[in-house]
Amino acid sequence: MLPPLPGWIAAQPAETLEEAAFRSGAALAHLVLASTPEGVPQALWRDRLALAAAEVCAGLAGRREAASAMRDALHLAKAGDDPGPAGRVSRQWSRAVARPISVTHLANSLEGSGPERIALCLDAAGPTPVDRAAQVIEAVLTDSPRSETAALILADAVLAKSLGWTHVLPLISPALKARDLRLRGDELLLTCHRAVVSGVRQALPLAGSLARAAARLRAVVPKLRAKGAARAVEMFLSQDALAPVALAREMPDSLSDRAARRLCERLVELGALRELTGRDTFRLYGI
Repeated sequence: MLPPLPGWIAAQPAETLEEAAFRSGAALAHLVLASTPEGVPQALWRDRLALAAAEVCAGLAGRREAASAMRDALHLAKAGDDPGPAGRVSRQWSRAVARPISVTHLANSLEGSGPERIALCLDAAGPTPVDRAAQVIEAVLTDSPRSETAALILADAVLAKSLGWTHVLPLISPALKARDLRLRGDELLLTCHRAVVSGVRQALPLAGSLARAAARLRAVVPKLRAKGAARAVEMFLSQDALAPVALAREMPDSLSDRAARRLCERLVELGALRELTGRDTFRLYGI
């Protein structure tokens, strides 16, 4: 069990910038200490938070897509197919959190954001990491008011970079609303500090839940006979959801489509995996 966020940090929204900055700093410090144990599957944690952030971004663009629909759009589209607006938002977030932060990686992940703009964002200056993230949101949306997804990915990227983290961890983005992105200056900064506290409140219990689920999944590996099962388990520990066909495509010498489906069903029987769609076909699995 990871220690919960102390109640005083999130008891009520901070009313002043000084109080908000103090609380967001305390929340981030607690998150770092609580979420670094080896049992937390970091890549999966980031990808699950990325789905939550993508759902928010889709809403900002006027698309009320549930997480289940966004999973479908991302994971069931064939290679080279257009996954649609919701799928593109999900894809940008999933790609952004998958690899270490760099100008090149983010340029390959984001639609419509050039390396020059990304480099300027990552070099944002300010007294605190949250100040820098708020500056990025304001700068990107001032130049391109409809680039909400890029603005929020870059904001969480500069927050992570400022904290010395190697990967984007969606913290600010899942807690912002459309009206928040119309704010500027100190009002936006205050909202970003509050968003960090809300983001940590969401991220911390998720990390604990995923750590426990990861332990259950690792524990059943000796019971699996399928060739490639250990590699499949590691894939489930790094991604929010997978279709059996994706496992087979990743390991063509170890798993056929049919064997991949049987492996997923076996993991569900063992209580180590969940079927996420509730469908009989086109199923997706995750922990």
